Amino acid sequence: MVNVLVVEDEELIAAFVEKGLRAHGYGVVWVRNGREGLERAAGTDISLVILDLGLPDLDGLEVLQGLRERGGHVPVVVLSARARVADRVEGLNLGADDYLVKPFAFEELLARVRANLRPRGQRSAGTLLHVGGVHLDLLLREVTVDGRSVRLSGREFALLKAFVTYPRQVLSRQELLSMAWDMDFDTRTNLVDVYVRYLRRKLGEHMIVTVPRVGYRLRDEPGAVAGTPPQPFA
Repeated sequence: MVNVLVVEDEELIAAFVEKGLRAHGYGVVWVRNGREGLERAAGTDISLVILDLGLPDLDGLEVLQGLRERGGHVPVVVLSARARVADRVEGLNLGADDYLVKPFAFEELLARVRANLRPRGQRSAGTLLHVGGVHLDLLLREVTVDGRSVRLSGREFALLKAFVTYPRQVLSRQELLSMAWDMDFDTRTNLVDVYVRYLRRKLGEHMIVTVPRVGYRLRDEPGAVAGTPPQPFA
């Protein structure tokens, strides 16, 4: 069994993460402080570490630095409320493999756990999608637009994936809700419109085209790779 070490002093968060990981077949070891986390992370039975930074004894960055100085190569996903760019850069420079800011969606954490457990060499063409200048790596959850790295939330990534999979098609709000949220159409929700605005801010206002009274489509580009047309909705 793949064992994930969770170094987190907040019981509710740790219990939430542990429950979700166990439901997906992972073993979980939970410790509440940095010193114990540093010792357990060095164990041969640990395949990945989820590390909080605001710990009661050692700061999480000290744990990370200590682990790397000891020669530990286990993947580390930082899970922290510290959202400043400087904090993320420091964590990555000290040897973190990934950095996720609280509050977070468990599905995004799970995707990052899976990506960091899988050797990069195992990626296949089926996990890489591109349309024009937009490139998605489904395993690493990475997005680039015209060579520029773009950081998306889990929901933004799911919505962009829907657009990239069907680039020449106009997708209705109902279809986008189903593909990105796995929910039926609700005339009272403006989730799709809100998240389209988020994507436009990050990708470029011109990247997603509004088709009045129908829905949205990704900007059409020569050579775009289309997926299998979505099935009609009842």
